[in-house]
Amino acid sequence: MTGRAVSAAVLLVIGAGLALLAVLVHYEFMRIYGDVSGTAFEGLTWGLTAGPSGLALGLVAVVAMIGFMLSTRWWMRLTAVAIPVLMLIGMFAVTPSALGQRLEVQFDSTPQCVTEGTDEPMATADRESQQVFDSMEHIGHFSGGGMSGVGGCTRWFVLPGDVDVLQHYRAALPAAGWEVVEDDGRHLRAHLDGRAFDVMPCPGGGVVWAGSDDDPSFGQGMPELAGTEICPHDL
Repeated sequence: MTGRAVSAAVLLVIGAGLALLAVLVHYEFMRIYGDVSGTAFEGLTWGLTAGPSGLALGLVAVVAMIGFMLSTRWWMRLTAVAIPVLMLIGMFAVTPSALGQRLEVQFDSTPQCVTEGTDEPMATADRESQQVFDSMEHIGHFSGGGMSGVGGCTRWFVLPGDVDVLQHYRAALPAAGWEVVEDDGRHLRAHLDGRAFDVMPCPGGGVVWAGSDDDPSFGQGMPELAGTEICPHDL
């Protein structure tokens, strides 16, 4: 082999190694930060634009392109083209598994309000809100993000796919003994034994609230929560 061919072969080996490393980095990034509300393709796109995956793809593509230009044999040129393509396929293949790991480790199927070390009277309010949440079947995945206080507990959830959040609770609440008292198509509120539950869809998921039936949903109207968005920009 000529010196040019040897250089091309070395670059292709380096490119293949970088591609494998990039797939592993993409997996770890998606496992920790991935958007669980989208499809695998949307997750891959998000990872390429928001994380290190896009930079890795660019680096591998440059190495493969130089290897292609130096190659003197057709199989080496074919390998140079295949490396970034296989890298993208590998990233796409590991994305669902990474997002599944994130759901399993970082999210709960039920809102969690009770936190150790919370002082009274907030601790009592949290326990009462937790009893409300535990009394029904929920939809989506809860990360723990939200607000808590004596006026109730608010928790956000993400929801993969296109699912009617309100329709789920229209069936789940009466089945658990709750009476729906408000349902305007934008949010739903139910009462049971002096307690209240409210749910509102948000882009990519939704938000639930539990408190006393004398309290406003999501703490709306309370001075300390003035200007607070019910639906955050990033669930």
